[in-house]
Order: sequence, then structure tokens, then C-alpha cells
Amino acid sequence: MPNEKETGVEAKLPLMTHLEELRKRLIRVAIILLVIFCVVYNQSQFFMDFVTAPLVKALPEHATLSMIKLTEGFFVELKLCAMVALFFGMPFVFYELWKFIAPGLYAQEKKYVVSFVVFASLLFVGGAAFAYYGAFPFGFKFFLTYAQGGNITATLSLQEYLDFFVKMVLAFGLVFEMPVFTFFLAKMGFVTSHMMNKYRKYSYLGIFVVAAILTPPDVFSQMMMACPMIILYEVSVGVAKLFGRKRVIKEEDVYA
Repeated sequence: MPNEKETGVEAKLPLMTHLEELRKRLIRVAIILLVIFCVVYNQSQFFMDFVTAPLVKALPEHATLSMIKLTEGFFVELKLCAMVALFFGMPFVFYELWKFIAPGLYAQEKKYVVSFVVFASLLFVGGAAFAYYGAFPFGFKFFLTYAQGGNITATLSLQEYLDFFVKMVLAFGLVFEMPVFTFFLAKMGFVTSHMMNKYRKYSYLGIFVVAAILTPPDVFSQMMMACPMIILYEVSVGVAKLFGRKRVIKEEDVYA
């Protein structure tokens, strides 16, 4: 009679088979993103206005958003459309990711595919929306106060702004995926709610370090990222408790 491992998880595949499967998934993702890119490119001006809106609203009088190089506008447009295509294509990316790791899951765990795609996509969108509607308006006003009055006039590069925008949106989007990452780590037994509670203060320290690395070097931006991460960490503790492997209570824990 086959044991639970044999019936619940597919047999391990050779390394080359895994790489071939990964290649197929990446090709599918690339095709999907390319199709979305072509659609988005036809509406590139709309997305350009949308992306630059938070900065334009915060710009002081006489400040401008400019093209510094001759080809800057063209390449910025391509990069912008690629980012928008990735944003709209995230559900497909998460689906292909799930299908790639599905052979390593138990049969009862494979049913989470819809929940995984929906929650991972919503969390990513939530992180990006928090950056756009929460962090950017306040952050831009703070940075641009140095260009108000005196002899300083802000003439900002369109290329540099888009690079900053993409970095921050992706950073917030990925940070908001913390509960999803915790779900998988808890399922595999790498983390438990007990472990996360035990090392909470070190995790908080790590959160502020990550926020300092991913955001500009000012306290305001770091707090705008660190505070949601702390909330998501506590949510992740609950996720680990609900979906993680049950912890075996040792005798020394009982009498500790």
C-alpha cells in the first residue's frame, strides 16, 4: 500500500525536468506579459499621466518634470508600459508560480490555487496602492520643500522619477506579500507561530532595516513602509498559526 507521501506528493523529478518545467512557465508568463504590453502601449499617455500625477500635484510653482536626454521619453514610455504590464499580469504570474510548485504539495494542499492567486494579487495591488495613495503624496511634499523659496528650482528627470516610482511600487507590493510567503514557509515547517512570537523583537528590528534599505534615507519614508510591515508581520503570525504544521510540545517547554 502506498504511504501518504507517495499518494499526496508526486515523485521527485530530475533536476533537468524541473528546469524544463520552469522554462515552460517562464515562456508562458513572457507571452502573457507581451500581449498585455501591446495593449497597454496603445494607452501609454493615460498611464504616464496616472504615474506622474502624485509628483505633478506636489511640484511647487515653476518646478518642472523634464526630459534630460533626447531618447529619455521613448525609453521611459517602454519601461512604464512594461511595469504596467507586469502589474496587470501579476495574477498570471502567481498562477504559473503555483503550478510550478504544485508537484511538491500534498493533494489536499493543491486546492488552494484559487485562494493563493486571489490573495497574492490583492496583497500586491494593496501594497502598490498604499505606495501610490499613501506614501507618495506625503513623501513628495516633504522632499520638494527644499525647492520652495530661495534660489533652488526643481527640474526633475522623467527617467529618474520613473526609476524611483517603479522601485517603490515593487518594494511595497512585494512587502505586502509577507502573509503569502509565511503561508508557504509554515506549510513546509520552516516557520511556526511560536517561533515568530519568540523572535518578534528581532523581526521588528529586521523590518526597520529592510525599510531603511528599500526607501529613501529619511525617517518619514522608512516609517511609511515599516508600519504596514509590522501589521503584516502580526497577520503572518496568525497565518502561521492557522495553516502551519502543528508544533510538537516538548517536555522542557511544559516546565519552562
